[in-house]
Amino acid sequence: MEKLIITAAICGAEVTKEHNPNVPYTVEEIVEEAYNAYKAGASIIHLHVREDDGTPTQDKNRFEKCINGIKERCKDVIIQPSTGGAVGMTNDERLQPIYLNPEMATLDCGTCNFGGDEIFINTENTIIEFANRMNELGIKPEIEVFDKGMVDMAVRLHRKGYIKAPLHFNFVLGVNGGITATPRDLIYLVNSIPVGSTYTVTGIGRNEFNMAVMGIIMGGHVRVGYEDNIYMSKGVLAKSNGELVERVVRLAKELGREIASPDEARKILNI
Repeated sequence: MEKLIITAAICGAEVTKEHNPNVPYTVEEIVEEAYNAYKAGASIIHLHVREDDGTPTQDKNRFEKCINGIKERCKDVIIQPSTGGAVGMTNDERLQPIYLNPEMATLDCGTCNFGGDEIFINTENTIIEFANRMNELGIKPEIEVFDKGMVDMAVRLHRKGYIKAPLHFNFVLGVNGGITATPRDLIYLVNSIPVGSTYTVTGIGRNEFNMAVMGIIMGGHVRVGYEDNIYMSKGVLAKSNGELVERVVRLAKELGREIASPDEARKILNI
């Protein structure tokens, strides 16, 4: 079984310091949390950025400051900006960080009801536009999947030439409005992707570590971090993203998976 790639989603767009005071907002805090995760064993930093007051932003200049700071502390880490941004942002807003030429970026492949009146909209034309822009810039897309239809959309667009092989998926399980986080659901998703594809498993909230174990034993890869979960156990807040990554490293070692370095991750993902 190949080595395990750990992605750290260090802040997201929705979780706040009111949820966990260690959630990073400022450039300095974001860089420090990226370093904590990298030092613990993360090869990929999945990056959203915030204004100093915690407001989510896709501002290119803000991304540039954070990316430069992370690169100074984590020389070889893979930085994966989000093009999801936050609900309500325009396509042009969401695409800003790809013009900093990252190695990877996210490609959301469907629309999802996030709860209440929040709808995360990704039309077919939006997905094609984002894929084309990434192709032009030589950026590896990570296909974000919240439900089975998003796998089907990605496979169909791959057959049409918009998304290039080998495909890499991130299965996000347990989001309100998306597929539930059960072994049955993960197996169903994994069995739905093309041969030769790679995948990461992301469990939301209390599902984070259960899904991490499933990803480890099935030969996939794992994402953890404050974007997805702020607790180490029920009622116990995680002190840092690094602490969440450290737990995955321990689980992987107990289950016989070695941890991939950033350069090993690049080879596995064909970056």
